[in-house]
Amino acid sequence: MAKYPPLARRIPQPSDITPFLRLKSRSGLSRAERRVADAHTIEDLRRLAKRRTPAGPFHYVDGGAESEISMRRAREAFDDLEFNPEILRDVHEVDTTTTVLGKQSALPFGFGPTGGTRMMHAAGESAVARAAERAGIPYGLSTVGTTSIADFAAAAPGARHWFQMYLLSDRERSLRMLAEAQANGFDTLVVTVDSAVVGNRLRDARYGMSYPPQLTVKTFLDASYRVEWWTNLLTTEPYRFTYEEPGVPRSQLTAVKGFTDSSVTFDDLAWMREAWSGPIVLKGIQTLDDAVRAADSGVDGIVLSNHGGRQLDRAIPPLHLLPSVAARVGASTEVMLDTGVRTGADVVAAIALGAKFVLLGRAYLYALMAGGEAGVDRAVQILRAEIRTTMALLGVTSIDELRPEHVTLVSRYTRLASTASESASTPAPLAEPSATSTTSTITTSARPRARKAGTR
Repeated sequence: MAKYPPLARRIPQPSDITPFLRLKSRSGLSRAERRVADAHTIEDLRRLAKRRTPAGPFHYVDGGAESEISMRRAREAFDDLEFNPEILRDVHEVDTTTTVLGKQSALPFGFGPTGGTRMMHAAGESAVARAAERAGIPYGLSTVGTTSIADFAAAAPGARHWFQMYLLSDRERSLRMLAEAQANGFDTLVVTVDSAVVGNRLRDARYGMSYPPQLTVKTFLDASYRVEWWTNLLTTEPYRFTYEEPGVPRSQLTAVKGFTDSSVTFDDLAWMREAWSGPIVLKGIQTLDDAVRAADSGVDGIVLSNHGGRQLDRAIPPLHLLPSVAARVGASTEVMLDTGVRTGADVVAAIALGAKFVLLGRAYLYALMAGGEAGVDRAVQILRAEIRTTMALLGVTSIDELRPEHVTLVSRYTRLASTASESASTPAPLAEPSATSTTSTITTSARPRARKAGTR
């Protein structure tokens, strides 16, 4: 038996131990900043948000339509992709700035419009707007936001504001909102086109987030011990939806569930163009044909989106649609993407596959629920660092250097279909296979087919 020399040992000195005893300094941090400081991913912020927020608002953000297949597959599309890095490149300086709709953004993503934001945290859209201003990125106010157009603009006067429009059944009210948004410096109109009716959002119904929201015994008990959330809700001004007008009784505006206009068609783009002088973006494109038609209509941009999986279940993941749309209309129309984006690497992948810009929703809402304005700042820090790291590891130093060749886009469902096809075409063995040969057969049939970079 071999004999090994003993490990040489010595008595440790105090100076040897001191480096391990240094505590992370958090002096000067607010309570909210300390809370989110240990979050290192958006998923960390999500878990913190779930602990701190009543079930109703949390699941309103976290859930999707029906069986949530659209939402899940949109996330899986990013999980399944593969990066193809280039080595031995000088990447000591990485520039994340880009241009979207004629203006610069410090990062290749912005904060997309979301409804009911003050239900997530009392500071609501104003907090997110200030974080966006500090980050140098655009942020969109939703028609069903919970902050007025004027208050939103005043919260971050130096930021770039977009206005999202659900076309109301009251056309005159729609026109007044557009005029008010332009008067307050909003430069881009985002028209959501995937919501002719509201999707069947089962989590909303189960947790009392139907419209108008209604408390049940279950949801009340769940919310009762979130003292900070209740305190913030009850000690700040009651929220009103962005589309509500001062002096108009709420019952006149919200009694009808279908307050949006379900008869809107491409023909309505004409009067929107007359009413809005800046860029117009259609959000909710889900087919190549509609992308082409939107581009032909003269809009400035489109957002490939299935509404975060909250409308039609089993809709195509926007990431899978992206390469074909970017190739077809990207030269004339700015192609953006949302749904399923949870990391900076996801943002980089989308840009590489042809997106001009990416919009985030759940990512910053989790952060807002986790730590208010400080949480949103933390989300930006996390995403910025992830983007820089991913770009450097891919061997690129600017957004313009990202190309489809950097990403292999595959689907686990395509892989499973390929496996089934290969198995069906393989002749059955003539003799009873041994355990060893059976294992070999399964391994061979499970091998995915060859894939091309940048394709579905």
